[in-house]
Amino acid sequence: MITGASSGIGRGLAVEIARRGAKVGLVARRADAMDNAVREIEAAGGKALALPADVQSQESVRTVADKLRAEFGPIDVLIANAGIGPARDALRFNAAEVADVMSVNVVGASNSVAAVLPEMLAQGSGQLVVISSLSAYRGLPKSAAYCASKAAVSAFFESLRLDLEPRGIAVTIIHPGFIKTALTAGRSAKLPYLMELDDAVGKMVRAIEKRRKRYSFPWQLATIVRIGMVMPIWMYDRISRKNSFRE
Repeated sequence: MITGASSGIGRGLAVEIARRGAKVGLVARRADAMDNAVREIEAAGGKALALPADVQSQESVRTVADKLRAEFGPIDVLIANAGIGPARDALRFNAAEVADVMSVNVVGASNSVAAVLPEMLAQGSGQLVVISSLSAYRGLPKSAAYCASKAAVSAFFESLRLDLEPRGIAVTIIHPGFIKTALTAGRSAKLPYLMELDDAVGKMVRAIEKRRKRYSFPWQLATIVRIGMVMPIWMYDRISRKNSFRE
């Protein structure tokens, strides 16, 4: 089951995972876009089901998870990918917008876990995957809500891993860098190590198949981000203010 599967990373993951033989449930609000993805998957010989739902509603996600189980059987892997990331300078701070980002990116991931976890615990197996971001590591300009939401889901899934791994459930946290999707389209800033969607999807699927606990890529940008974590604050602030990628 893949949330946020109507476009971008989610759709790319659905198509690639189905190509490798999995039965895929696509969850998103845009039914028409998911239907197109399902047709593409089925034309290639795969099996997929479009499941319109709003991840902000626990009941909605639980309902479509039940439909997926009824159609295809137990859900072995959840990929919590649904997310939004508007750019907003703190000079134009909007608390309602922050709440929306947290509701989709954090509460939505929690609702998705709630829809599959009881059955995974009962069967003693499964894998929970979250598509976080390298933005989870430190705050970035014009990205307060987005960075906070990604830091939250990373910590949330890490805690889940500590609790669930002894019960046979793997947890994988993926931290991508910049990928060519609608989220990065139209920016005037040059995005370092910008990846093609297909290349990024291939890396993520391999990490999921290997049941990696954490996977951050591309390695060049991940290394820079990790260096940023140990930088003195004055140095980090000076460099970050000169390099906003949200323009």
